[in-house]
Amino acid sequence: MIPTLNGRIQTRIFLLLFIGIPWTLIVTPFLPNQRDLTGGGLLDTYKTTFSVLGIVLVLAVFGWELLYHFAQQFRWEKDWPVMFTFFLVIPEAIVAKIVFNALDIGIKFNATATNATFWWHIVTTWMVMWLFVLGPIKVLFIRWRFNGGRIFF
Repeated sequence: MIPTLNGRIQTRIFLLLFIGIPWTLIVTPFLPNQRDLTGGGLLDTYKTTFSVLGIVLVLAVFGWELLYHFAQQFRWEKDWPVMFTFFLVIPEAIVAKIVFNALDIGIKFNATATNATFWWHIVTTWMVMWLFVLGPIKVLFIRWRFNGGRIFF
């Protein structure tokens, strides 16, 4: 079955909460750190990465998934090819970066470290979530495909 709008939103929320957060906790210490110019450290890097996750979640639920659902109505299968979903990280990351830069999060960022942190974090997180959807989600949630991508209800 093709994922419904509700199923896509539920899957996106699930992935960000249960794959994105653990991945962020693991990968953040290895990302470029803020302490170079600002004196900040790992805590500031965690603030950056979790801010990015929050921005991606809000943009996905209230923007991207609605736009994708509308665009899919013009396709015969009403779904995207698998590799196309992989490359959706490009426009989503660019818009998330614009929003991230526009928000004043209250942290004095080192721009170079923040840019590297942002891009490494968002690309690796996207890849881990994409790989999870290709296999493990279908094993752990057997009915996921048949419920239109719904996980919760």
